[in-house]
This record gives sequence, C-alpha cells and structure tokens, in this order.
Amino acid sequence: MTDFKMLSMKNIALILFLFFIGFETIAQKPAKTDPKETTQKFAAALFYIDNFYVDSTDTPALVEDAIVSMLKELDPHSSYYSKDDIDAANEPLEGSFEGIGVTFQLLRDTILVVAPVPGGPSEKLGILAGDRILKINGEDAFGKKITNKYVMDKLRGEKGTSVEVSILRNYQPELIDYTIVRDKIPINSIDAAFMLDKKVGYIKLNRFSKTSMEEFYQSMSELTKEGMESLVLDLRGNSGGFLNVAVELSDEFLEEGKLIVYTEGLKSPRQDFSATTKGSFETGKLVVLINEGSASASEIVSGAVQDWDRGIVIGRRSFGKGLVQRPFQLPDGAVIRLTAARYFTPSGRSIQRPYDEGSENYFKDLIERQRKGELVNADSIHFPDSLKYFTAAKRTVFGGGGIMPDIFVPVDTLHLTTYYSDLIRKGVFNRYTIDFSNAKRDEIKKSYKTTDKFVKGFAVDESMMTDFLALAEKEKVEFDETLFSRSEDFIKMQIKALIARNIWDMEAYYQVVSQQDETILQALEILEKNDMFSEVIHLND
Repeated sequence: MTDFKMLSMKNIALILFLFFIGFETIAQKPAKTDPKETTQKFAAALFYIDNFYVDSTDTPALVEDAIVSMLKELDPHSSYYSKDDIDAANEPLEGSFEGIGVTFQLLRDTILVVAPVPGGPSEKLGILAGDRILKINGEDAFGKKITNKYVMDKLRGEKGTSVEVSILRNYQPELIDYTIVRDKIPINSIDAAFMLDKKVGYIKLNRFSKTSMEEFYQSMSELTKEGMESLVLDLRGNSGGFLNVAVELSDEFLEEGKLIVYTEGLKSPRQDFSATTKGSFETGKLVVLINEGSASASEIVSGAVQDWDRGIVIGRRSFGKGLVQRPFQLPDGAVIRLTAARYFTPSGRSIQRPYDEGSENYFKDLIERQRKGELVNADSIHFPDSLKYFTAAKRTVFGGGGIMPDIFVPVDTLHLTTYYSDLIRKGVFNRYTIDFSNAKRDEIKKSYKTTDKFVKGFAVDESMMTDFLALAEKEKVEFDETLFSRSEDFIKMQIKALIARNIWDMEAYYQVVSQQDETILQALEILEKNDMFSEVIHLND
C-alpha cells in the first residue's frame, strides 16, 4: 500500500484525479466534474486529517474505506480489492492453487481431513479422510488459535516447498508423521459426471472457471461413450464466474448465429455474444437445473436455453445477478471492479433484480423470498405484464430479475427439522461417517467393486442407526421421535452419501443423493416424455 504520509498534497490530488477519471468512464449519470469540488476537495480533507487530527491516523486505510463506501452507494456488486486480496479473490476462477491438496474442516478446534484431493500430494502419501492434523512443522495445530486462515497460511505454499505434519488416525496409537511436498492443486469446477440411467447423463457444474470447458468436454466424452442421449446440467448453487465460459458452454447447445447474451450500459455500447459452429450437443434433450443460488453465468446459460426453447429449466427462481463488472487498477496495485453494463437474455430480459432499496436489503432478498413463501409455492411469485417476454416458440417468460424455471420444484421442508439441523451443527454426520468409513473401508470396497454397485446395494441398517443415534446423544443432540421420523429417510441417505464420498469421491456422494433428489427425479420424468415442450406448455397453461 502506498505510504500517503510521504506524499505531498499535490501528489495526493494527482492520485485521486486518476482514480476519478477511471470512475467517470463508467458513471451511470454523465456530469461535468469540477476538480476543485471533487479531487482537490478530497485531497484537501486527507491533508487536514493527516496534519491536524488530534490522534495518529492510518491514511491509506482511510482512503480504502472511502473508496469502499463510494462503491457501496453505486450498486451491490461494484467492489474494491486490495493488492493482497486480488490473488485470493481470483483463485476459485483460476482453477488451481499450490498446497498439500486436502479438503478440510475445523471440528472442535482440530483440523479434520474431509478428503484428500485426487492425485494431490497428500493422497499420494496415503493421507485419508478422517485424519486429524495435530502438528504442523513440529508446532501444535489445535486449540482456539486454529482458524481457516491459520490452516491456509500453514499448509499452502509454493510448489516444491515442503511441510511436516503429524496426523492422528483412528485405531492408530501413535501420531503418523508425513513430509508433504507442496504441488499445484486443481480446483475442479465439475463435482460429478455420471449416468442417471442408461440414456441420461448428469453433470454438476459448481463454477465457471478457466478449466470448466476442458472439464466439460472430458465429461461429455465419457458420458457419450456410456450411451448418453439426453443431458441434465445441474447449475444449482453455481454463483457464476467468467462470461466467456458461460458463452462457450451455451454455444455447446445452440446452433450457429443464435444470440446467447448481450451486454449494455449507459457508457457501454451493446455487445452481442452469439453461438458459433462448434456446438457438440445441439440436438439431444437438455434439462438445466437452477435454484436461488444460481447466479450470473448460470443465469446466462439457463436464460439462453430457455429463450431459444432449447431445453427445459427446472427448479426455483435464480438469484438475479446480471451486472457486468470491469476491473480498473489503482496506483498502488489495488483494483476496483466497477459495474459497467447489464446482462440481457436473447429475448431482451434483464437478468439483474432491482437494488434501488440499497445493498443491505438486496442481500436479504433470499430471506424475503422465504418469508413470502416463494421457495415452497410458485403462486407466491407475481410478475407484472410489463415484464412479459416471449421465447422463440412464443412461450411466455418474465424479466425483472433472475430466471424463472419452466417447472417449479419447491424446497423439501419435510426433512429440514431442528433435529436434523442439530445433527449437522454438532458434526454428528461427519464424525460418524468418517469413523465408519475408516473401519469398514476395505470391507466395503471388497463387497462393492464400483460406486454403482454401492449405490444399488448398500443400505444403512438398524445397527448403524443405533450407533449413529448413540453418537448424537453423546453430542447432546436431544432426540425427538416425531422430528426424527420426519427426517429419518433423509438422515439415512446422507449417511450413505457421506460414506460413499469418504471411500470414493464427491461424485459418489452425488450418485447417492440423486436417488432422492426431487428436482433430478422431475428432470428424468420430463426427459421420458416424447415431446418435452408440449408437456411444459401444458403445465404452464
């Protein structure tokens, strides 16, 4: 960060002038700016604070706070990133980081390995799900000092560097010491790709990153070899990512020349993004799954598929994030990402939901949706005729923020009891399934050679439930017969899915969960129809 105390007032004015020049290039309301009333005024205020304020001040921090406050007045998605924060902010979209390669969580002030990253240095050394890291480089790594930042700082590092860890493993009396050489660790954007039945493939995409299309092509190739004719693309909970990746993914489904999305702003001329000749899945049946956590790039894809009647969108109304940010670098290396335009679907719908009541209310929208009953009843959602648009086949769709699915699937609130929530909050699921997996790993792998056989053949029996409920009681989760009965089937499914994840991978988890996922079951039902769109139009009459 630049040391403002060493700068003259003239230099401060110059820096602020450069900042405001960048700001003016995308301002929503054109206005002539008098430097005496803007840049010099701000620079003068800094000068007086720095030289005459009663106590010492951190001038660079004041400047950062001022910038952040200004951006908050514009819209909910314009944001500021310090030089140190930029790499961390970009990491999920870059597709990799450097470290030891484990997914972890903090459980009772200890570092619990949820799963080693496949092919990463930890897996290669034999580190297992359920291991607890108690020492890092000889130093105790447990207790109140253990935070997510502590773990990141200690275990991540440059490729080729090493870190020593001491691990406590169930049924082992002594700590196990490992020297792990850090390496490049991929951040996969596809959680799962498998066949739901003999003809229907399933892909779960969690973000739109630099590696997403490479992963998508590989997944599609493998599913095609297995006989895929129809595809379920799951974008639930996918908060977005790179625009170009959303365009590339949409291109896979749409014919050449069809508009995918366009952007436009007061100071940003309209820019169209259209499909090319390279689409590899332009004719097979397609279903896209969305929910209230699907945003930005997810909404571009689902909006394009819906507007061109290319597939059926199933789930709940998406988040409604349709603002385009442009990065502008500040003199000290920090960056502001400033909203410059809006996304519009091919029919002309703005994806962005209103934010005129301020950012705080904007981010409380999900709570409001719950309060109004939107997540359980589609009839609670009302759109004025002014927001009516039409798809290529003249089906009615609505703008006003987010993508409203063709088929609504409510949140399953039956199993979401306080008892079930307490089991999660107290870590009962993880503790039980990790201990069970470690004790039965060899036996299960011998009995079930593949995940498919495990999904079809394994069942959570009464003895397992007895042990599970005993652990819950030990963790002071008060048993309630009525609430347990409501959640029992879902509890058993979660236990089975987590065991599958611990023994195989995250894809195995989704294979188990898909058996009871109402949205996926709806997708399969629609795909069985000879004419998907006739069925959907009938449902929407």
